[in-house]
Amino acid sequence: MEKPDTIIGRDLEWAVLERFLRAGDDGSLKIGIVSGRRRAGKTHLLTAAAGAVGGLYHVCVQEEGDLSARARFAAGIAAHGGITGAATADWESLLVSALDVAARTAPAGRPPLLVIDEFPYAMAKAPQLPGLLQLLYDRSQRGEGPGGRVILCGSSLSVMRELLSGTKPLRGRAMVDLKLGPLDYRQTAELWGVGDPETALKVHACVGGYPGYRRLIDRVPHSPAEFEDWVPDTLLSTGFGAFTTAEVDYLLREDPRITDRSAYHDVLGAIARGSTTLAKIGAETGRSKDAVRPLLRTLESTGYVARRVDLVRGRSSISVRDPIIRFDRLVTAPRLGQLELGQSRQVWRAMRDTFRSQIIGPHFEELAREWVRRFAAAELGREEGFGEVGTANVQDNAGRAKHEVDVLGVQGRTVTFIGEAKATGQRQGVPALERLETIRRALGGLGYRAEGAVPGVFSLTGFTPELEAAGREGGAALVDLRRLYGV
Repeated sequence: MEKPDTIIGRDLEWAVLERFLRAGDDGSLKIGIVSGRRRAGKTHLLTAAAGAVGGLYHVCVQEEGDLSARARFAAGIAAHGGITGAATADWESLLVSALDVAARTAPAGRPPLLVIDEFPYAMAKAPQLPGLLQLLYDRSQRGEGPGGRVILCGSSLSVMRELLSGTKPLRGRAMVDLKLGPLDYRQTAELWGVGDPETALKVHACVGGYPGYRRLIDRVPHSPAEFEDWVPDTLLSTGFGAFTTAEVDYLLREDPRITDRSAYHDVLGAIARGSTTLAKIGAETGRSKDAVRPLLRTLESTGYVARRVDLVRGRSSISVRDPIIRFDRLVTAPRLGQLELGQSRQVWRAMRDTFRSQIIGPHFEELAREWVRRFAAAELGREEGFGEVGTANVQDNAGRAKHEVDVLGVQGRTVTFIGEAKATGQRQGVPALERLETIRRALGGLGYRAEGAVPGVFSLTGFTPELEAAGREGGAALVDLRRLYGV
């Protein structure tokens, strides 16, 4: 299987699918699960894979009745097999027919493939579907039923995760459990065709690495000046599909557990504004810890928020993980009334400072950590990588101070990387390197082996000549936007 050029990244995911779709020795039925939030590119990936092996691809429709869903599935089976006058049947018969038709259209040496996209929509009206697939799977293992591959895909992460949990019918029967996350920031720049690193950073800070947003937006900014027009004309325009408040509402609708969306909007807003603990979120939203706790569990399971563990102290803090949700809660939602009156440019002028301080700054720090995770090993010649990468608060007992570390790499009790990321308008100088040395000594005082740690300074605006000279002499990694983006 050759991955199409239209699919950016996804090499690992494509390799997993290719391995899954190879012919097996026993010819039995094998099941794969593919999940990922809305706009992650699941459909694009699976339609390409189905096309490569002559597979039958079927997408379910939200809020469709059971009879209508079965009739449409039957029609899809008939169209794929070149059959006329297909009759609506029960789900078990339809699944068997789909695999039989897929077997007739599969290339020589390839097992038949059936892809059921947005599977949770069908399950809403036909909850027996996982049990029927279990039945077909078990029959196939005994040589009594059709073989092939079945891929179940969905955007409702809680439903897809539940398929393989506890005593559910498909538990222990899925060969593949593939979760599609966002593209990395370099792949996102390639997807959007943005060559300017500053503009690429700003676009990524708004919409993240989700390919689906590229298809919603007709214009791409190629410079910081174009970006200033792009935001009010797209993300803040109530008439476009990328209007962030409408998009966040769609994202929350994907999870059937989220019924009171206003409560989730409140919690997401509080976290985006800096409430990073359960107690702070409760205080800002006027809810008790017991009321906030289940909301957080749901948001974590969907991937919209995440807990970030302090690598030294072990304490966790909560942050909004999804860029478009963060942008909406900080920029769009506070000015929704004005935006509904068409005042997107006025809103953007008023919210630029919020964007710079509360979005670009933290986002630049996160990309600095991602650079260390994904790219630094190859670019700094450290084949073994840098271990776990995150943040930390380091107590300097000698200096009686506490230091916040933007980027920390650790392997056990060995510190591999200590970095500082600044999204200010000033070039970073030698004091940044001196601060990292102070932190390195403080970590040593806490019992860490930090002598060989690589110091790193990340800057939006570059470095002074003195820091560049000191960096070359001391083996520091100086990472500006061009190096961050590999250009």
